[in-house]
Amino acid sequence: MDVPSIEEDGRMSEVRGGLDRYSGDERLAQEWLGGLTLNPALPASVLVRLLTAEELSAYASSWLTRCSLDRESTAVLVSAPQVDHRLQTVENPAADVEVLARLARDPEPRVRFVYAALAGDFGRRIPDGVPEILAGDSEARVRRMATQWDLPVPVRARLAEDEDARVRASALSAELWPQLSAAVCQALLADPEPQVQHAIAKLFPSEPEPRPEPDLRVQDPEPAVRSEAAQDPEVPTALALQLAEDPENTVRLSLSMREDLTEEQRSAIAYDVPNGYHTPPLWIVERGHQPQIARRAAASGHVLLRRSIAMQKHLPADVVDRLSEDEDFFVKLTLCQSCQEAPHALVLEMYAHWHGLKWSFLRSHPNFAEPGLARFADHPNPRLRRAALDDPEAGPELVLRLIDDPEVGCWALRDPRLPSEELHQRLGVPGSARDAAANPALPPATMHRLLDLAAVAECPSPRGVKTLAVGEVESHGAEGSEA
Repeated sequence: MDVPSIEEDGRMSEVRGGLDRYSGDERLAQEWLGGLTLNPALPASVLVRLLTAEELSAYASSWLTRCSLDRESTAVLVSAPQVDHRLQTVENPAADVEVLARLARDPEPRVRFVYAALAGDFGRRIPDGVPEILAGDSEARVRRMATQWDLPVPVRARLAEDEDARVRASALSAELWPQLSAAVCQALLADPEPQVQHAIAKLFPSEPEPRPEPDLRVQDPEPAVRSEAAQDPEVPTALALQLAEDPENTVRLSLSMREDLTEEQRSAIAYDVPNGYHTPPLWIVERGHQPQIARRAAASGHVLLRRSIAMQKHLPADVVDRLSEDEDFFVKLTLCQSCQEAPHALVLEMYAHWHGLKWSFLRSHPNFAEPGLARFADHPNPRLRRAALDDPEAGPELVLRLIDDPEVGCWALRDPRLPSEELHQRLGVPGSARDAAANPALPPATMHRLLDLAAVAECPSPRGVKTLAVGEVESHGAEGSEA
């Protein structure tokens, strides 16, 4: 890492000191505060001061659910005195799971309930012992929520005898029932509460009524029944093909996607493809990862089969090549949205021209950012100018080139390649200050200076964070923080 010279360091100190002339500028202060809430490199020492700011911009009302958090920052939020701050921490996918576990003993029941509901969301691991703590909570709704997690049999069995009927009902499962004593089972069977009886009925479902014979289903007056029969592999192919002339398009469409039809049989069925999302046929959902199934669907003349197979996360290279050249726009779009192997050029094309709700998510595709994107810096399409900033080999000159672009400049201001002197100067420019404050290359010292100028009080530096055992989760709850 290059170490700045004394001369360079002095120049930057002078630039940071130059911010003092903006003291009292309320518009800039609001932009700085709003930008800092978006800064992915926000240190805990800055975060703890931001929490005390009485007024943040309206667009920052739920910023704690989106900001980047490390262990120390998570600890700051978990200990925050405001209940809303702790609630937003639970909803932040980046929150450290071990530190977040302190909320299992939070003094505010709402926080414990939300934590119990979301502890395992976003693919998070639930620390050992936490489900047991939640299962022993004084609030029935927290105990009920704890039953969704993996609980030891003795804990779940205890909840099956809980004083609250909703907890008893939620605790029951097919795996638990054989583990319960005869007395507990008898008590549950005699339980007068409807929730408990409904839960028991789900454990011992009655025998389903036998399905009508295939020929009766094919002739059923309800289109939904005929549609189900049309795609049911247990209905013989010859019988199902009688539905090729069905008056309902949904029935003919279901028939056309049967696995056992030849391409000639499919093409002989008259069907219309409706607009919007479609449900892939079960045989592709279950076996689309198999190369032979993928190749067959990709080569089909049926556009919905090709769209369905394009939903697979991984596909053989030859299938990706074929789907990338498909004549149907939505086959190619689906491939880019779902398949990790979708080629860079196609992902870029879809990003540039698709106007659906999730177009911006294509930038997160693993094949999106590649060297050479800087060539679009002057392209008339603003999306491609935005893509230029994703060139991993581009330098500060590209960022400076785009910094005043009316449609892309906000992203250039947030780019860590922006030269430090320019970054600090932009902190004093209304309309640019917010995005400059969101730049992860902004030094913590400058962040603190912005808070000083915005009249945000100084706070003690947050203490270091250590891993919490379950017992420590409990002791933290005893200390608590005032809501």
